[in-house]
Amino acid sequence: MYEHFFQCPYCWEEISMLLDSSIRKQTYIEDCEVCCNPIEITPEFQDQELIGFSATDIEQ
Repeated sequence: MYEHFFQCPYCWEEISMLLDSSIRKQTYIEDCEVCCNPIEITPEFQDQELIGFSATDIEQ
């Protein structure tokens, strides 16, 4: 597992998330731990190292 810190695209608070580095690329929805809004998370790993990350808001 890999802990990554980033800003929520809704409330701009810094939050952390545990990412599974054994999966090369994935996309999933996770709620912000501060404001509870849904965030689309897309991490990308290469050799267990994070090489790309995006956290975008979900248009509702």
